[in-house]
Amino acid sequence: MRNDFLPISKEDMRKRGWDSLDFLYIVGDAYVDHPSFGHAIISRVLESHGYKVGIAAMPDWHSLDDFVRMGRPRLGVLISAGNIDSMVNHYTAAKKRRHDDMYAPGGKGGMRPDRATIVYCNRVKEAFGSDMPILIGGVEASLRRFAHYDYWDDKIRRSILFDSKASILMYGMGEKQIVMLADRLRAGDKVSEITDIPGTCYIASEYDANNSILLPSYEECVESKEKYAVSCRLQYYEQNPYIGKTLAQKHGGRYLIQNPPMPPLETDELDEVYALPYMKNYHPVYEKDGGVPAIQEVKFSLTANRGCFGGCNFCALAFHQGRIVTSRSDESLIAEAEEMTKMPDFKGNIHDVGGPTANFRGPACKKQLTLGACKNRQCLYPEPCKNVEISHKKYLELLRKLRNIKGVKRVFIRSGIRFDYLINDKDDTVFYELCKYHVSGQLKVAPEHISDNVLKYMGKPANSVYNKFSDKFYKINEQIGKKQYLVPYLMSSHPGSTLRDAVNLAVYLHEHNINPQQVQDFYPTPGTISTCMFYTEIDPFTMKRVYVPKSPKEKAMQRALLQYKNPDNYKLVYEALTKAGRTDLIGYQNRCLIRPPKGDILSNNPKDRRKNNGKAVKGKGSFGKNKVGAENRGRGAEKAGNKSRSRRNHRG
Repeated sequence: MRNDFLPISKEDMRKRGWDSLDFLYIVGDAYVDHPSFGHAIISRVLESHGYKVGIAAMPDWHSLDDFVRMGRPRLGVLISAGNIDSMVNHYTAAKKRRHDDMYAPGGKGGMRPDRATIVYCNRVKEAFGSDMPILIGGVEASLRRFAHYDYWDDKIRRSILFDSKASILMYGMGEKQIVMLADRLRAGDKVSEITDIPGTCYIASEYDANNSILLPSYEECVESKEKYAVSCRLQYYEQNPYIGKTLAQKHGGRYLIQNPPMPPLETDELDEVYALPYMKNYHPVYEKDGGVPAIQEVKFSLTANRGCFGGCNFCALAFHQGRIVTSRSDESLIAEAEEMTKMPDFKGNIHDVGGPTANFRGPACKKQLTLGACKNRQCLYPEPCKNVEISHKKYLELLRKLRNIKGVKRVFIRSGIRFDYLINDKDDTVFYELCKYHVSGQLKVAPEHISDNVLKYMGKPANSVYNKFSDKFYKINEQIGKKQYLVPYLMSSHPGSTLRDAVNLAVYLHEHNINPQQVQDFYPTPGTISTCMFYTEIDPFTMKRVYVPKSPKEKAMQRALLQYKNPDNYKLVYEALTKAGRTDLIGYQNRCLIRPPKGDILSNNPKDRRKNNGKAVKGKGSFGKNKVGAENRGRGAEKAGNKSRSRRNHRG
C-alpha cells in the first residue's frame, strides 16, 4: 500500500496506474488525511480492502468540472458534508453568517454550499445520471436521517434521504457499513436491493409491520408538536445495536426505513483503523493558502475512544456515535505516539488523549456488551447508576505509559473530563496525577449551568456535584503546590432556563470570581433531545411542558448575564436584572453585579439610605462605561471559544 495521499486528479490516478476509480468521495471539507476526519477514515478503510478511491474535496458546486475531473467511478459516489453539519458550520446560534471555516484552506468561509449533502447529490446526478449509486454519510446525513426540526428554516424538514434522492444513507460510524456496501456493489448487487445492512437507511414502498416500529409520519410531525416529540423519543429508545428495532417513518406514499445500528468497532478493529497509512496532514495543494486550520488541534493528539454514555440532551453523540464506549489498545496508542515523536514539527507535547469524553475507557457496565445501553435510563444522570463501573485505572496506566515515551515531554488532556464520573471514583490517584502531570494551567470542564432545574433538562448532574469537584480540584492543586484553574463551559438559553435562572448563574459566577471567556448560547442542531424541546416546548421523555427562551431579546439578555462584566453587555444586563426583579444586584455593594446608570436611584432600601445619611443613593456610571468589568475590555471574550464550542458536538 502506497504511503501517499489518495488521488485528487487524473494525474494522480495515472501515477498509480489507474484508469478509473471504484469510488469518488465528495466531501465538504478540505482534504486532510488524518483519522480525526471522517473522509480520511472511510477512504483509507476502502483502500485497505482493495478499492480505488479518489477525493473531490470542497468541489465548486457552481459547475460540474470538479465532479467529473477524475471520470465516472465504477461502483458509486460517496458524499459527506464534512466533519460538521454545513448549516452549523455556516451560521452562529443567532443565525448570523460566519466568515471563517476551520476546515477550509486558509480558514476561508463560503467554500461549501448550505445543505451541502443535498447540493452535492444534485450535482452528481447531473454529472453521472440517475443510475449512479449515491451513498451519503457523515454527521449531516446521520443526524438528519428522520423528519427533523431545522432551526434555520424554523420548520420540520423531511429526511435528508428524500431531499437528496440518494440511494442509501449510512449513519453513525461507517467503517463496517461502507465495506459491506462496497463488497455488495462489486459483486453486482443493485443498490436498490441492498436493504439489510445495519447502520443504514433506505426508502421503500412498504414496511414490515411485524418487525418494525412505525414512527409518527413526516406529515404528522409537521401538524403536531406532540407527535414530533413522540417520534424523537422512539428514535432514541431504539438506537441500540443489540436489541434495537427497525424503524419506519412514512413520508407521503413511501417509507424511510432505518435498520438497527451497526455494533461499534471492538478494540482490535479500532486499532486496525487507526493503523492505516494516513499522511497525518492536509494535502500539499493547500500550502499556498496557509494550510487547513483544523489540523492544528488534532495533529499531535490521540483519539483513545469512541462513544459516550454521558447522555447530555444537547449533544448529538448518542444519536451518532452511540452510548457504548469502545477504546483502542494501549499498544496502538503508544505506537501512534512514538510515530508522532518522529515528526519534524513535534515539540514534545501530546496535546490530548481522549475522545468525546477523555476519561471513559470502556462501556459503562458489563450489560452494555450484550444488551446495549438502557433505553429509558441514563448511566450518570441524575446520579451514577449502581451498575456503572467507575474506575480510572486503565486510563491512568495509559497516561503513565505515554509519559514515559522517549521524546515526550508532556501529555495534556484537553478534550474534556467528565467531572461527575471522576469525582465518584473512590481512588483519588488519577485526580492527583491529572493535576500534577496533565493540566497545562487550565482544565476544561462542562458544568453548563448551576440551576438544578436547567441541569435537569440538560441531563446533567446537580450543581452540588460540580461544586464538590471544583473544591477538590483546587484543594489538590494547593497540596501539590500548583496554581491551576478550571475553565467552565457554560450555556445560556437552554430549554428550561428562565431569566431568573440566568440571573442566578450570574450571581454564582460573581460569588466564585469566575469570569468566563467561553460561553455558548444554546444552538438547536439536528439530532438532539434539547432541539426537540426547543421546537415543541415539550420534554419528549415525560411529555410535560418546558419553558423555552425563544425571543432574540431574552436570549441576548441570558447570554449577556454570563459575561456581565463586559462593558458592552451593560445595557442588556441592566434590563435583565430589572425585568427579573433583581435590582438589588445593581449598586455599589460587593454582591452587586453592575453599578447603576448615571442619574438612576440605586435603592430605596433603608440599609442603603442609612449609608448615605438617609438620602437615596444615585449612580455615577453610564451605559457601557461602568467600572465593573473594565479589566475585561478588549479581551475578545467570545471569539475563539464560541466558534469551537458551537460546533464541537457535531463531528464525525
